[in-house]
Parts: sequence; structure tokens; C-alpha cells
Amino acid sequence: MNPREKTYEPPVREFVALHLMDNLGAQRIRLLLQSVEHPQLIFRLERHELESIRGIGPVTADEVVTFNRWDEVDDILQKTENTGAEIMTYWDDDYPPLLREIYDPPLLLWIKGDRKVLQTDSLAVVGTRKAGEYAVNMAEKFTKKLVEHNLTIVSGLAYGIDGAAHRATISAGGKTIAVLGSGIDWIYPSDHKGLASEIVKTGGAIISEFPLGTAPEMGNFPVRNRIVSGMTHGTLVVASGIEGGSMITAKSAIDQNREVFVIPHPVGHPNAIGCNSLIKRGMGKLVQNVEDILTEIKVHITIDTRPDDQEQPEPEMKWTSQELDEFSIEICKTLEEDSLHIDKLAEQLGKPTHQLMPKLLELEMLGCIRQTAGKNFELL
Repeated sequence: MNPREKTYEPPVREFVALHLMDNLGAQRIRLLLQSVEHPQLIFRLERHELESIRGIGPVTADEVVTFNRWDEVDDILQKTENTGAEIMTYWDDDYPPLLREIYDPPLLLWIKGDRKVLQTDSLAVVGTRKAGEYAVNMAEKFTKKLVEHNLTIVSGLAYGIDGAAHRATISAGGKTIAVLGSGIDWIYPSDHKGLASEIVKTGGAIISEFPLGTAPEMGNFPVRNRIVSGMTHGTLVVASGIEGGSMITAKSAIDQNREVFVIPHPVGHPNAIGCNSLIKRGMGKLVQNVEDILTEIKVHITIDTRPDDQEQPEPEMKWTSQELDEFSIEICKTLEEDSLHIDKLAEQLGKPTHQLMPKLLELEMLGCIRQTAGKNFELL
């Protein structure tokens, strides 16, 4: 059977296996993924085929070919399940879309809670652990207003502003995501184990890119902050000193071409140093109310403000308003029910893939369809 015609299992085992290899960092793993139709095929490549991939030398190729730690892989998967968590891979269709766009997205995410919440429109709310009354009040006020506009709140589960944002979201009936700087089985700070449980119970999620058992070491937190900013439309800095996690998150957001919003503080207040510095240097927008935030990100999100009982019309597919040829129309109609892998689509249309690809590219450029991970195509 042609490998392209095979229906593959989700590649969780393969991703975990790749992460266990000493000579494979995230960049080399991406190079391997780009060279195959499916991650499972990486482990079927010959040594010379691996060495022919740019960036993969003899040592790395040998480690892939001789890999025999599958019992360890299965042990990790079993421990993940025992923890009540699951693993999402960069290959998965429901991988957070904004996070996929950053320079160095995590290839694995451990998740406890509802993974669908990672698909929702979100905003990061961050700030110092040593937050005063004013800062906490601002975090609660802004968070509750953002929840009213159907935004998911992302933060880091730390003391101070993070905890206030998570609690305010739950109190307002919203959903929140906590990004850990430790393994999913190591809630830090331990005082927030109850809060983490509430986040999950109320439809949110706890996520981490760090393997099970990873301690909350200081070096992990700057790394995780790129996820906080990367999976959101923007970052709201509520209170911050001139250094610390909040400033790192704000800089990450800027590097990722995301919005940064800043709540100003009275001159002389310790938390004014970082916030007012971001505003002064033009690195963040001064915000006085939630509307200041919404006006900047509304082009990226769709906020439904209609009453729940009002009947909502079916969204019109983009292709129906285009002047397409018969073959393009046939492609779109075939994709109406579900997304399809290119081989399955070619089979249903009775066309070879080399004839199909130019039309798919044309439809992508028109904004009628899009290609997702694994050469699957879906309507827009």
C-alpha cells in the first residue's frame, strides 16, 4: 500500500519519542516533520534518507534509526493519563492557531481540562506577584469586563495579578487558561492547587510544555511566558517592576507582533516603574477602560453581542460568493461536510493530486479554503 493512502493514528507517541532524543531540539524536529507526510514515517526512514535532510547529521540520524525507548514513551503516556491530563501535538488540527504562528511554538503541550478552550479568542492578563490593592482591583475590573465580551483569560497561575485574573474570570462565569512553568503534575505555587482545580472544573484548562515531573525552576518561567503571549490576541500588563516576568511577557508579545496594553500607575508607586516605562517607550498602549483594548483587537475577533434567544443565521461560505470554475466548485462542495486529507480529496474527486494541487492553491489565495497540519484542507 502506498504510504500516502494509509490512515495514520494521531502521532502522540512519535512526538514524545522525538523529545526523548538527546540530539534533537525543536528546530531539528521541525526539519524532520517537514520532510515526511506523517510523523510516523520518520521512524521508517533509512539512515541515508535521514542524513539527506538539511540539518540532520550522522549522529542524529543514528539516534533516530536505533531508537528503542518505546516502553519509556508508553510509560509517559500512561502517567499522563493517570494524572488526568492529555498531550496535544503541533501536528493536531486543534493546536492553538495563534500559538502556531510564533517563531518557536511548543511541539508538545500537556493539557488538563477542556482542550477546546485553546481554540477560543483570548487575552493575557499579567502582572507582578507583589501586587497592591489598586493593581488587584484593576486586574479584577478589567478581567470581568473582558469576560463579558467572551474573551478567555490566559495567565500564569502565580501569586498576585495572575491569581487575581484567574479568580475574577471564574467569578464572572468565564473560562481561563493557566500556563505552567513546571510539569502538569506539579502545580506551583502549591497554594494554588485549589485554584487550578477550579479552573478545570469551570471549563478552562491548565497547560504546560514541560514533561511530567519538571520542577518549577526559575529558568522555566521566561520560556513559558512566550506561550502566554503567543496564544493570545494581546497582553494586558496590570502592574510591573522594571524587571520580571510581566516585562518578559510584554517583550515576547511585541516580538510576536501582538498587542500590548498597559494600565498606568501613580508616579512613585513601585508598580509604576515597569508599566509607565512601557508606555513611555511606546511599547504598550495606555488603557483606561476595556474599550481601549477592544478597539485594538476587534479586527481579529468576532464578538457575539446578540441575545441568546435570537436566531443566528448560518455563516456564508466564502466560495459561494466567488466566480469559480466547475472543478473548483466541485472541490468546495466536497469539503462542505468535513476537512479532508489531499489524498482522500483526490480519491473522492477521481483526480490525481498533481492536478488537484494548483486548484487548491488558487482557492487558498482566494480565501475559500485553507490547509491545516498534515496536508488537510477545509472550507473557510
